[in-house]
Amino acid sequence: MSSIITILLTLVQGYTFLMFIWVVLSWIPDLRFSGFYRFLDRIFIPFLEPFRRIIPPINGIDISPILGFFVLQLITTLLGRLL
Repeated sequence: MSSIITILLTLVQGYTFLMFIWVVLSWIPDLRFSGFYRFLDRIFIPFLEPFRRIIPPINGIDISPILGFFVLQLITTLLGRLL
């Protein structure tokens, strides 16, 4: 059981790291057209869409990743306590 939790914990941490990379890349306009950015877009847009419905972008600034990071941190904490 603990090996399954460890795998889930690693996946959530990896997802969090990739989301951080995606956010940083979104600040660089030229990189938004790269294949890697579009790949990350397809991974994170569905995850962040419910948060965008709760708090839409304000003056072009999307704060849904902040809520996403919060939820991922909560999941990481809960999985860590199960170990």
